[in-house]
Amino acid sequence: MEPRSHLVFSRDIKQVVKKKFIASTKDKKDWSEFTKNLKNIKPKDIDFFEKNNPKKAKKLDLHGFSLEAASQKVKQFLIENYEKGFKKVIIVTGKGLRSKTANNPYISEKLNVLKYSIPEFIKNDELLKEKVNKISTASLEDGGEGAIYVFLKKKVL
Repeated sequence: MEPRSHLVFSRDIKQVVKKKFIASTKDKKDWSEFTKNLKNIKPKDIDFFEKNNPKKAKKLDLHGFSLEAASQKVKQFLIENYEKGFKKVIIVTGKGLRSKTANNPYISEKLNVLKYSIPEFIKNDELLKEKVNKISTASLEDGGEGAIYVFLKKKVL
């Protein structure tokens, strides 16, 4: 049985309408030119992966920043990337191994280290709460315990 590509169904499924379409020579020429240049077209799934690939994700490195400066930088970075439509960003905080807070008994060691304070800052900031979906530890190739993934919500128009 041959394929019936020339059949078109109307809204009433019982009625079959035969319609024959004959492509013009210009249409055929345009189509052949188009199919010669398919190497630049990527499948939708691959395009989505490349856009949200952590290796190509925007990255912010906070090494050397004070707690206050890092918080402001993170806020600016997250708002900017939310506006651009990114779904995932990486924030490198470091592991806090060289932090000098261990020597000062009046400063909380855990809360002063960026590794702990930046996720808390994001969770407690009202503006960022509306834009952030999830925060998780980065994979080993992106920094492991010294980095976090921040998953952003879809921008509301």
